[in-house]
Amino acid sequence: MKLSAVFALTLLLALVVARAGADEVPAAAEKSTLSWLSLTDRGQYEQSWSDAASLFQAAISSADWARSLTAVRSPLGKLKSREVSSATFSRTLPGAPDGEYVVFRFSTSFENKASAIETVTAMKDKDEIWRVAGYYIK
Repeated sequence: MKLSAVFALTLLLALVVARAGADEVPAAAEKSTLSWLSLTDRGQYEQSWSDAASLFQAAISSADWARSLTAVRSPLGKLKSREVSSATFSRTLPGAPDGEYVVFRFSTSFENKASAIETVTAMKDKDEIWRVAGYYIK
């Protein structure tokens, strides 16, 4: 299933991030990521797909994304809290074209899961706008 590919790509990107020196995390990357996460928090999965990076959209259809995220997120209940635990900038990630990426890790709490880790990979897309390229929750 394509969702498995997106989650696997995100996990791989998160686990094997090649640090790009002293580059700082752009504020626009964090703002875009938090905005995208708010769509998923509100159950607007089709819109989260539409707002995602072209790399993400090429990996999974909107319908498959919505079905899969419904299955993953619904049992967790409503968001209680989310804090950035790390943000790592990189210009290279395994399995992805060179570019600008930020891998965010969030410590997150939901109604039905007190402690979760969300890993969200943001990328500067072809149009120079930061968008989410991958999402993984553990």
